[in-house]
Amino acid sequence: MGVQQQQTGQETMSDQADIRAGRLPAAAYDANFSDVKPPLDPARAVIEANRCYFCYDAPCQEACPTGIDIPSFIKKIATDNLKGSARVILEENIMGGSCARVCPVEILCEEACVRNTQESKPVRIGMLQRRATDWLMENGRQPFERAAATGKRVAVVGGGPAGIACAHRLAVLGHDVVIYEARDKLGGLNEYGIAAYKLPDGFAQKEVDFILEIGGIEARTGQALGRDFTLSQLRGEYDAVFLGLGHAGVNLLGLEGDDWQGVESAVSYIEKLRQAEDLSALPIGRRVVVIGGGNTAIDMAVQAKRLGAEDVTLVYRRGPAEMSATDHEQDFAQINGVRIRHWARPVRLIGRDGQVREVEFEYTQLDEDGRLMGTGDRFTLLVDQLFTAIGQKFVPDPLKENERDVLEIANGRIAVNDEGQTSLPDVWAGGDCTPGEDLTVAAVQDGKIAALSIDRHLSK
Repeated sequence: MGVQQQQTGQETMSDQADIRAGRLPAAAYDANFSDVKPPLDPARAVIEANRCYFCYDAPCQEACPTGIDIPSFIKKIATDNLKGSARVILEENIMGGSCARVCPVEILCEEACVRNTQESKPVRIGMLQRRATDWLMENGRQPFERAAATGKRVAVVGGGPAGIACAHRLAVLGHDVVIYEARDKLGGLNEYGIAAYKLPDGFAQKEVDFILEIGGIEARTGQALGRDFTLSQLRGEYDAVFLGLGHAGVNLLGLEGDDWQGVESAVSYIEKLRQAEDLSALPIGRRVVVIGGGNTAIDMAVQAKRLGAEDVTLVYRRGPAEMSATDHEQDFAQINGVRIRHWARPVRLIGRDGQVREVEFEYTQLDEDGRLMGTGDRFTLLVDQLFTAIGQKFVPDPLKENERDVLEIANGRIAVNDEGQTSLPDVWAGGDCTPGEDLTVAAVQDGKIAALSIDRHLSK
C-alpha cells in the first residue's frame, strides 16, 4: 500500500501513486468478473414465460429496435420449443445472444411491458431471450441457410455488430461478403468495449463463430481503412460497400496534464481488460476517479472496484437524470461501492513528476436559460488513477482522399438515408459512425436494414 499521511482528519497526497496489480486474492477475480446475470434455469424460464399476456400489437415489440416478435418467441419458450423461439429472435436480430445480455431492456422492451401497469414487474424479456439463444448455440447450428449464389460481392468495413449483422444477412441472401477489420478479432464493442462481467467466458467470440457458420463470409483482420486500402479501391473491386466504422476517437479533457501518467481513456483501459488473460496482472490504482456519465464511465468505475481499487468516485457535470447511463446502471455502480458525485466538472489536474495526484473540480449549475455554468466553488479529490469517459467520436480521416471528403458528413457522422445509403450510390453505412443511438441493438438493426437495401440495389 502507498504511504498515507493524516492531517486534521483529512488524507493528503502521498509521495508515490499507488497503482499496482494483484490487489485481490486470485480467486476473487474469477468471482468478480463472472456472469453478472446468471441465466434462468429451464423450470423458471417456463414460469416466467407464462407471465406474458401475449399481447396483440405488443408494446414490447414496438419498443425493440430490431422489431423482434417478442410474444411469439416467449410463447414458444412456454411450450418448450426453444429452437423455434431462437429462430424468431435471430430472424430479426442475429446477435440476439449478446443483446440479451447488454441491451438496456429496462428502458426498451421491459419498460413497455404491460405487466408494469399491473404489478410494476415486467416479464423478464431479456433473460428469456438469453434462454432461447443460449440453448440454440449450445445444442445446434444456426437455423439459416444461404440462398443460391448471386455472384455479387460486398465489402464490409468494420467487424462490429453493424458490420456482422449486415454481412450475415447478405450471406443469407446469397451474396459473398468480405469483412475488413482493423483489430485482430471481430466483435467490435462486444469484444473490446463492454464490461467483462456482462459478456464473460469469451461469449462475444462464440457468438461471432456461430454467426459465421452461415458461410459466404470471409474475415480479413488487421486491415484498416486508410492504411491498408481505400474506399475507392473497395468501390472498384466490389459491387457494394458497407461501412460499420464505429467510433475510433475519444474526447480529451483539454486540461494541462491530460497526458500525464495515471491519466487514461476508459475505453483503452477496458479494451486491455477485455483482452487480458490474467486480470490479477492488470494494474489499478488505490484511489480511482472516473469522469463521465455514460455506460462506459459506469463500466470503468465498477470494473475498477472489482479489480481491487479501494476508493472509486465517478464525477459527472450534470444531475443523475441527465446521465446517459440508465438508472439501473447507476444503481448497479453504487451497489458495487462506486461513489457518484453530480454537478461538478474538472478544471485542473495537479501532479508530481509527471504523475497525476489530484483533480480539482468546480461545482456546476444551470443558468436561467438552462445552460451549464460553473459556480466558482471548488473541491479537490486525491487520485492515483484518473479515467476519462467523456464521449467517443467518429474520426472521418480514413474517408478523406485528395484532401476532400468522399462522403457527406453531417454533425460529425456519415450522413445516410432511411436505408443506410450514403451520398455515394454504392456505399452504405450504419452503427455508431452514423446518426442515431449508440447501442448494440441499434447497430444490428442498421446493419440488417442496409443489407436488405443493398440486396435490392444489386437485384436491379
